[in-house]
Amino acid sequence: MEVTVQEAKTQLSRLLRRVEAGESVLIRRGREPVAMLVRAPAKPGPRQIWSDLEGSIGPDFDDIPDGFDAYA
Repeated sequence: MEVTVQEAKTQLSRLLRRVEAGESVLIRRGREPVAMLVRAPAKPGPRQIWSDLEGSIGPDFDDIPDGFDAYA
């Protein structure tokens, strides 16, 4: 679908509904294309940080030395 800048300004809500439905919208100023409305990529789900860290501490990791709490 193609619209002028003026049409885009007055019909933005309608155009966004069409974009949400999967359509792309080309916006023109006169005969010159200036912008394209397309659906944004889906937001990724939350990362599971702790499972990503599983096994990341090496077998040579030393226990925390006595008295270290004073520095924390």
